[in-house]
Amino acid sequence: MPAHEARQTGAHMASILDSVNQRTQMVGQNRLELLLFRLAGNQRFGINVFKVREVLPCPRLTSIPRRNRLVRGVAHIRGQAISIIDLSMATGGPAITDVENRFIIIAEYNRTVQGFLVGGVDRIININWENIMPPPKGTGRDAYLTAVTEIEEKLVEIIDVERILADITPVNTDVSDEVKNQPINVSKDNLTILITDDSAVARGQIKRALESLEIPLEVKKNGKEALDWLKEKAQEVSGDVHPHVPVIVSDVEMPVMDGYTLTAEIKADPQLAAVRVILHTSLSGVFNQAMVKKVGADDFIAKFHPDELASAVKKWLNEENIVADVD
Repeated sequence: MPAHEARQTGAHMASILDSVNQRTQMVGQNRLELLLFRLAGNQRFGINVFKVREVLPCPRLTSIPRRNRLVRGVAHIRGQAISIIDLSMATGGPAITDVENRFIIIAEYNRTVQGFLVGGVDRIININWENIMPPPKGTGRDAYLTAVTEIEEKLVEIIDVERILADITPVNTDVSDEVKNQPINVSKDNLTILITDDSAVARGQIKRALESLEIPLEVKKNGKEALDWLKEKAQEVSGDVHPHVPVIVSDVEMPVMDGYTLTAEIKADPQLAAVRVILHTSLSGVFNQAMVKKVGADDFIAKFHPDELASAVKKWLNEENIVADVD
């Protein structure tokens, strides 16, 4: 692609990504916008626009010593040095070639900013989470995918970026002794904490952090699974679920049903409404607070800090002063 066309495309994408207000209108409607792109071949991939700061023609990359092999170099953008990760290599594919004519997607995940080198950008589409499915097993790349969907009768793969980032920089999941020693002033009998996240890596991180609470954990892969489980629990206890499931820790981006819609469904159901919902997501940014308020979530924590997560769960347990039924 000629340089002037690359600049025009980059400017076009940047202008599309500029409207926060328009995007927040989708909150609670189980919809998202995907930026479609390609890596080293013709297969199309998707990334949630909420996570994207801008799309740019790839600038000059500076090599850094002892870098991870997936990091092609560092780009200096608006006064910030940003590591550029080859998304094709990170998902088991070949290295992207002809880098000077490629693009980088600047994204914010888990409180850090990184750049993803991609072969080309396509367009942004608006889609319902119900049309996004868990990846098929045995595809070879499924370990690096959180979901798939179909656009114009062609498969679009949604990459598990948290898995890639964990491969490059492993996350510490240990809760500090200080937080471990903070008391839980409620009976733990018959309590369960519900976790829902579509990323296998994220589920493992959350489980390891919350195991320090010594309360049973129920783990689901998307909002629909979590909501179904909660409704079954309501039937089991014949009423208010809250004394038995006081807190749910939910991701936002999930196939079938996202975390915002899950929260809205919980708060609209009298038997579930008292359950405290902590949205725990790699989606960071100022507008998240407005979105959390809109759907009625009780808390928002950016991934991933084990002490903050464990402390937040303990806070809601103690503030609610839950007394669980004891058989």
